[in-house]
Amino acid sequence: MDKPEFFITPGYGERLYDLLHYSQAVKIGNRVEISGQGGWDDALTIPEDLEQEIVRAFRNVGRTLAAAGAGWEHVVHVNSYHVGGFPPIVNETISRFYRELMPDHGPIWTQTGVTELGLPTMRIEVRVTAILV
Repeated sequence: MDKPEFFITPGYGERLYDLLHYSQAVKIGNRVEISGQGGWDDALTIPEDLEQEIVRAFRNVGRTLAAAGAGWEHVVHVNSYHVGGFPPIVNETISRFYRELMPDHGPIWTQTGVTELGLPTMRIEVRVTAILV
């Protein structure tokens, strides 16, 4: 069995590691799993605008994948967690990113409505599985 390699996203990942002692990604063999990424900046601030929060969450997924040597082209599964339901802007924004970031394939996707996330102002969290080929 391959030994797990853990990765911390530069910036906010270092802060979260110090604060809560968890890594942002793990790579085992050719598989990369990342922890849920919120729409925060490096200071863990969440924007008031939901679309901007989604934009940041997807950017943070990309940053975390890169830290582990992967990219959106390797993503096979997306889990998204949502507070406040699924207004049209959610699916519109996420599907736009899928088309831009993964033009050659559509990942499998699980959306889950939740009552709250790790930070009180968070409304979305995104985690992915990537397979390096």
